[in-house]
Amino acid sequence: MQIDKIPTPAYVVDEGKLIKNLEILERVQDDTGCKILLAQKAFSMFCEYPLIGKYLSGTTASGLYEARLGREEMGKENHIFSPAYRESEMDEIAGICDHVIFNSFSQLRRFGPRCIGKASIGLRINPECSTQGGHTIYDPCAPGSRLGVTQEVFDREMETSGRLRSMWPNGDGERNPDILECVDGLHFHTLCEQNADDLEVTLEAVERRFAPYLKQVKWLNMGGGHHITRADYDLERLEKCIRHMQETYDLQIYLEPGEAVALNAGYLVTEVMDIVENGGATTLILDVSAACHMPDVLEMPYRPPLYGSGEPHKKPYTYRLSSCTCLAGDIIGDYSFDREIHPGDRLYFEDMAIYSMVKNNTFNGIALPSIWVMEGGAAQNMSQTGTAHGIQKKLISNSPALADTGCAAEKPPEGECRLVKKFGYADFRGRLS
Repeated sequence: MQIDKIPTPAYVVDEGKLIKNLEILERVQDDTGCKILLAQKAFSMFCEYPLIGKYLSGTTASGLYEARLGREEMGKENHIFSPAYRESEMDEIAGICDHVIFNSFSQLRRFGPRCIGKASIGLRINPECSTQGGHTIYDPCAPGSRLGVTQEVFDREMETSGRLRSMWPNGDGERNPDILECVDGLHFHTLCEQNADDLEVTLEAVERRFAPYLKQVKWLNMGGGHHITRADYDLERLEKCIRHMQETYDLQIYLEPGEAVALNAGYLVTEVMDIVENGGATTLILDVSAACHMPDVLEMPYRPPLYGSGEPHKKPYTYRLSSCTCLAGDIIGDYSFDREIHPGDRLYFEDMAIYSMVKNNTFNGIALPSIWVMEGGAAQNMSQTGTAHGIQKKLISNSPALADTGCAAEKPPEGECRLVKKFGYADFRGRLS
C-alpha cells in the first residue's frame, strides 16, 4: 500500500533513509574504532532493531524497561544511565546491562557492589560547559543541573573517600582497592542536535577538569546529541575528536546518538478534517495533534517540516494547522501552500520518527497513530555515488532554520508501506483504571 492510501493518522518510517543514516554511523565506527549505540529514548521502534544491529554496536537505555527492550530485541551491547536507580530493579539491571552508569557517588556507594562481576561500572561527569544557546530545558550543564558529578564534587569525594573501605565496607577487614579501580569509565552528555564544533569545545572542558581521572579509566562515553547524519555535520572534526581522546588517554570511545539514527527517516500522515476561520486566521483541523503525537513541537518549541509547504505567506495560501483536542494552544504552526487546501486532503509531516512514538499519549481520548514501515522508500532514489560523507550532504537538515526551504516536493514519498502496529480503544483504556 502506498503512503497516500494508508489510514490516518499514521507514522511511517522510511527504511531507505534509515539505512542511509546507519551507513554514515557505521562509517564513523569503521574509521575510528569507536562504538555507536542507539539511544532508545529517541527511537524505540524495535521491529527495526535487527536492521539497526547490523550497523551499530548496541543500545543504551534510561531505565529498566528500555534496557530490557534493548537486550531482548537487539541483543548486542546494552548500556544504561539513570539519575537514580530503584532498589527493587538493581539486580535485574546489573544482570542484563553491560555498562551501568551512575549519576552520583551516593548511587555508586549504594549500588556499585551489586554490579561488580556483572557489568562495567561508569560514573557520569558534568564538565560545566554549556553550548546550548539558551535551550535550558535541554542543557545538562545549566547552573544547578542534577545531571553528572562536577569537578568540585569529584575532587572532594576523592579526597574524603579515596578508598572504597569508607564507601563500600566489606566487613572482613581486608583493604579495598582505590575507587577508580572499580569505576571502569566516565560518561558525559551535554549536547542536543549539535555539530562537532560543540563537541570539541566540550572535550576541552572535560580534559581541563577531569584529565587525571581519564588516565585511570578504560572507556569514555560521550553521550548523545551528536547530529552526525545531518547535512552540514562535520564528520572530519568528529573523527578528530574521537582519535584525540583515544590516543591521549588510551580509551574505548562510545557515542549514543538517538536522533542521528532515524533523522529525517519518518513521516506523520494526517488528513484535513475541517477548516475554521476566526480573526483573520484560517485553521486546518487535522486528525493529528501536537500535544498528543509530536509533543516536542510544544515542548521545544519548534515548527516541524511539512511536505509541499513554505513559510507563512511565502506561497499563495496560508493556513494555521491545529488538531481535534480541546487544548486551545494545540497549534502545530502556520504554513503556506501553492494551492487551496480542502477537507479530505492529506498532509505529510517530515522527520517524525524521532521523539514521536516514544512520547505520544492519548490525551482527550485521541487515537494513537498506527505505525508503518516504508520499504524501498524515497532514499532509494537518491544518488548512490560517493562515500558516506558525500551521501550525508544529500540528506535534509533537521535544523528548523534549514528544514523549510520552500521547495519541498508536492508528491508524497514513494514506496510500499507495511503495517507494523495498529492502536485502538483497548490501548486507550489499558492505560487507565
